[in-house]
Formats: sequence, C-alpha cells, structure tokens
Amino acid sequence: MSLRRLAVASFLVTAACAGPQKTDGSQATTVQERMRITNQPAFDVATCQSRPLTLPPPANQGLLVGALVSIRPQVMECLVDPKSRAGGATTKVTVKTSVTAAAATHSVSGDNLTPEGQKCVQDAVNALVPIQPLAQGAQPVESQTEFIHEKANSPSVTFGTNEGSDFSGTVRLAQAKWCECYAPYTTQAPPSLSAKLTLRKTASTPAEVTFEPSGSTEGDQLAACLKEKIAALPAKLSSDELSFPYRFVHFHSLATQPAANLAPELLFYQLELVRNQSAGAAAIAYGNRDNAADVYDALVKEYQKDPKKNFGLVPQLREKCATLVQTSDAWIASLEAQQSVEQQTVALVQQLKAKDAAWSEVETASQGSLDTTQKDLAGARARRQADADACPKERK
Repeated sequence: MSLRRLAVASFLVTAACAGPQKTDGSQATTVQERMRITNQPAFDVATCQSRPLTLPPPANQGLLVGALVSIRPQVMECLVDPKSRAGGATTKVTVKTSVTAAAATHSVSGDNLTPEGQKCVQDAVNALVPIQPLAQGAQPVESQTEFIHEKANSPSVTFGTNEGSDFSGTVRLAQAKWCECYAPYTTQAPPSLSAKLTLRKTASTPAEVTFEPSGSTEGDQLAACLKEKIAALPAKLSSDELSFPYRFVHFHSLATQPAANLAPELLFYQLELVRNQSAGAAAIAYGNRDNAADVYDALVKEYQKDPKKNFGLVPQLREKCATLVQTSDAWIASLEAQQSVEQQTVALVQQLKAKDAAWSEVETASQGSLDTTQKDLAGARARRQADADACPKERK
C-alpha cells in the first residue's frame, strides 16, 4: 500500500461551492463588486463530530498518516477563517509528527499560515490525534502530512467586499458553532437550503431570515434552528435595509449514506470527502496490520531459537496469528469501502462528462485512484492468504 500518496491531503472545492473571491484588495471596487454577495462556501458537518481517534500503540507510519488524513475536515475548517491565512492565494499546512521513547509530538508549520491559523490547526491535531511515546529501545517514527487550501477554490471567507458579503461571512464562520442544529445528521449530509436574508439598521433583530421549504421535515427543522441562530448575529449596516439570498450547501465527510437531493456536481465533492475518509481508514487499518505482524514475527523468532524448549509458545503463536489474520481482514474491508466510493465517483464523473467534456481530466484522475486502490486490494488479499498459511496448524 502506498502511504506517500495519502500524505498530501488536499481537496479543492470549486468556485461554484466556495463562491468567487477578491484576488487583490488594492484594486478599485466596481459597482458589480459592491453588489456581489460572496462568502457562502459549503460547510462540512463532520467538523461537528470531532472526537479523538483511538490509535492502539505503538505508533507507526500507517497509523499516523491515516489519522492525520482523517482529521482533514477540522484542519480545513480552520483555514476558512481569513484570520488563519495571510495575504497569499495558497496556504499550505505541514504537520510533522515525531514519536520516540522520550516524547510524541505534532509540529504545525505552513506557508501563508498566520499565528492564529497555526494555533487552530495545532489545537485540532493535538486534541484529535493523541499519541503515546514508544517503548524503550524502539525505532523512532516520523511522519509528515500536508494540507493545501486555495483561496479561490477551497471554502473561504474574505471580509471587505460589501456589507451583505460580510454578514454572509459571519454566518459561515458561525456554522461550526451551531452543531446542535446539525446533531441529527450523523450518517448523511443535510440538505441544501435556500433563504432570503434581510438586514435592517434600526430593527431590534438585525437579520430577518425566510427559508424556502426544504421538502423534508428534517430539513425544515434544520432551517428553523439556523434561523434562530442567524437572527442572534450582529450586523453592520450603513443603509436602512439590505436583502440578499443565502444558499446553505452542506457536505459530510463521515456520511455512510448517499447525500439526498445534491446536484451531480456537488455530489462529486461529497464523494471526494468520503473517499478521503475511507483512504485514511485504510491507512489506519494497514498500520494495525503492521503492528500485528511485528508482534507475531517477534514471537516466531523467539520460538525458532529452540522449538523444543519454547513449545509452550505455540498457543500464543496461534492466538497472535489469528489476530494478524483479523487485522488483514479489517484492512481488506477498509480498502473495499474505499473502492466502492471510488467506483461511485467514476460512474458519476462519466455521467458529468457526457454533458460537459471538461470533466475528462477528472475522469482520468478518478479512474487512476480506483486502479491504484484495486491494486492495493489485490495485494492485501494476497498478504492475508499468506498470513493465514503461516499460522500454526492444529494437529489432529
């Protein structure tokens, strides 16, 4: 299994999702720019389900890479906030993990990353990927994972375009704090919602929100919760009244069910987020299998020093080899889940390409990912068979 291709976990949401952004704050603001409403990028509700990962010791490359890839939603949410990004269009976050017998640390650095952004990512990594030092005498383990955020393509908020965009940005940044609204959505992405926002300078409640019917009870309940939250936000307004539309687009990296009512283009991004999670899970499963193999191999070496003297180790050999086979099965299952998502992605992209040839490059990349996963899966199955064949057999 190639861990190198998992080490760079970048995902670009198109401008259709993220909203067009100003590229040069020094340029003169046109009438169109003053009227354009931005700052309505998609929200990944997986950030509301943040929980520390349980990584069985000892740490190894597979476990560390998989864990860091898995917390991509939380890292990328840090970068939505303009306070996390300096003036550049591209922000690269690098997480270096070092595990020795003396210490286990994550170190966050980056290009175009502000101190606020560095702290946000560092806090997320420390909280969600706890690691323990290695046993005395163990070989040190190091890992590096990178996350790429493109201002024009990744979910981003940029203040200063106009008052409607600024309020939209306030709403988007607040969504990560409104997790109670998203609590029912544990296995499926919430529906996209359309609303009209009206800001009034003199009103006791600055923002009046009217949602269009969602088409489902759950969607209407989500809209009601969001309406209450939005109404409590402060709004800065120079004119007496300002009205504009707001579209809530939701993704869910941890979804186990297809997202309902997503346009095909948005469904592609939803599948990409799920694929990223399945790739992380496969790397963790690979790391677990590696640890089980190390334990079994050490026991085999001990037994082989003197089989007659160490015959009492045979029950342990059977137990540890059974564990090795079980971890191989789990690795295979994780790769099968990844393969399933990638097959769905290829099929969807082929449908999109039939309508727009611009999807051809995406089809090539998606098919390449699927081909690689299928090779990994074939290798995992072969290794599982080898594991089973190596297990001590019961004498009859």
